[in-house]
Amino acid sequence: MSMPELSEADAASPEQATAEAATQMAKANQRVANFIFGAQKLMLEELVFTSNAMVERAQTEMHLFSELVSKMSGAHSVKDIRTMYEECSKHQIEFVRRDCDRLFRHGERLIEATSSLFKSHPLN
Repeated sequence: MSMPELSEADAASPEQATAEAATQMAKANQRVANFIFGAQKLMLEELVFTSNAMVERAQTEMHLFSELVSKMSGAHSVKDIRTMYEECSKHQIEFVRRDCDRLFRHGERLIEATSSLFKSHPLN
C-alpha cells in the first residue's frame, strides 16, 4: 500500500466504527423500547384480569349471600337453620377452593408471560 491508500483506509475505519456503534445503539434502544412496551402491556392485562376477577368474585359472593337469606327465610326450625348453615358453608368453602385454584393458575400464567417477555426481548 502506498501512503495515500493507507490514509484513506484509516479514515474509513473510524467512520465504519461510528456507523456500527450507531447501529448497535439503535438496536439496543429498540430492544429496550420493545421490552418496556411489553411490560406495560403485561401490566395492563393484569389490571384488566384483576378487575374482572374482583367483579366476578363480588357477583358470586352476592349470589351466595342471597342464597343464604332465601334459605334462612324458609327455615322453620333450629334443625332447618343448622342444615341450611351446613349447606351454605360447604358452598362457601367450595367457592374459596375454586378461587384459590384460579389465582394459582393465574400466577402460573403470569410467571410464564413474564419469562417469555424476558426471552423475546433480551436486553444484552
